Amino acid sequence: MNQVKIGKVYRHFKGNYYFVEDVALDSETKERMVIYKPIYDRQDSKIWVRKESMFLEEIDASRKDNITGQKYRFELAEDLEKDYTK
Repeated sequence: MNQVKIGKVYRHFKGNYYFVEDVALDSETKERMVIYKPIYDRQDSKIWVRKESMFLEEIDASRKDNITGQKYRFELAEDLEKDYTK
């Protein structure tokens, strides 16, 4: 895993799903930033941004809050067939 796929759904290691809207560049550092939104009702924000390196970073599979047992913070949700781009 080295780059986020735009227009795809990712699962967070805590179990929720997110749609990747786009990838932007930080105006100062030119670092890639992932722009994504939750695919569930959330009160605090409708859109999020995170460094791509952090979005794709490895996490400890034995973390107590890693309910999915994932290797990465966000993983492509290949099991979802719905097209969220329409």
